[in-house]
Amino acid sequence: MPSTDSGPASYASAGVDVDAGERAVEQFRPFAEKASRPEVMGGIGGFAGLFAAKFGKYTEPVLAASTDGVGTKVAIAQAMDKHDTIGQDLVAMVVDDLVVCGAEPLFLQDYIAVGKLVPEKVATLVRGIAEGCEQAGCALLGGETAEHPGLMEPGGYDLSATGVGIVDAEKMLRPERVRPGDVLVALGSSGLHSNGYSLARHVLLDIARLPLEGELEEFDHSLGEELLVPTRIYAKDCLAIAAETGVRTFSHVTGGGLARNLERVLPDGLAATVERGSWTPAPVFKLIQGRGRVERAEMEKTFNMGVGMVAVLPPEDVDRALAVLTARHVPAWILGEVARIGDVDGADSGTLGARVQLRGEHPRF
Repeated sequence: MPSTDSGPASYASAGVDVDAGERAVEQFRPFAEKASRPEVMGGIGGFAGLFAAKFGKYTEPVLAASTDGVGTKVAIAQAMDKHDTIGQDLVAMVVDDLVVCGAEPLFLQDYIAVGKLVPEKVATLVRGIAEGCEQAGCALLGGETAEHPGLMEPGGYDLSATGVGIVDAEKMLRPERVRPGDVLVALGSSGLHSNGYSLARHVLLDIARLPLEGELEEFDHSLGEELLVPTRIYAKDCLAIAAETGVRTFSHVTGGGLARNLERVLPDGLAATVERGSWTPAPVFKLIQGRGRVERAEMEKTFNMGVGMVAVLPPEDVDRALAVLTARHVPAWILGEVARIGDVDGADSGTLGARVQLRGEHPRF
């Protein structure tokens, strides 16, 4: 029989420290309050985040919503005990989905689950989320931190978020706008972003047994630092393109790779060609492929391979889009083009991702 002489039970003795939660809120409050917008009402600590719906400039406002997490990239942050950038990854995965349809991100709410609540660690996580929201131009409207003793290891955590944006119905970007002859413009990624980490960890840590703290000739920093390079946030860049060009739509290249995500924004009857020779993937992709002897098809359906976002544009707007991105210090280049499916050799409407044909070879890869 269990012992009964250990004193009265409490929430704290069960593993949940309410006071620690309150200390965490006080530590991250200044960061969260900086990630705001004029429409935000009230402050941190209420039961619900309040956002004044000032939609006067929209003829027919449409709300867009997206929910995501950062997957097993969290395992790298935990192993490195570095938690200040994973929040930016979280924001990027959410807001960069919103802007695909042309929606301006308005606000985001996060959810952080921890095995044991350490106020300093949670404050660091929220600081990264708040900084990501500032980059995206949206408010961190609120969130939840939950302590899960017995369900998660004391040092473990996971995080997710939901974001809401707005777009005028008449300006909404969607596949139906895409036309044969449109041009694909790539927006370069900052690295792996937040996809494919289960494969990356398996290859680099389990098979190759590379130390996270050790420097490799491919990088000027440690492997762990390379794997924690934060996801690029494209929200403001995409909105800048939309404001100055007749962009048809965007494709956010996440899980599933370039072909499958690009196919999602192509209407029936159209296909696309992508020229691998137009860019060189970053060294981290070559490292994973070489150390794990990963087949190219597997690499391309798992990782972004250096392309984090694709803009689909009419030909006459390509130069302007490239100029906008250059001014915003975003690496960008012409990636390929759109054509009727019958005009693209090998294109197949019955196989997932087969309407996007990747051709040629990457230089120096």
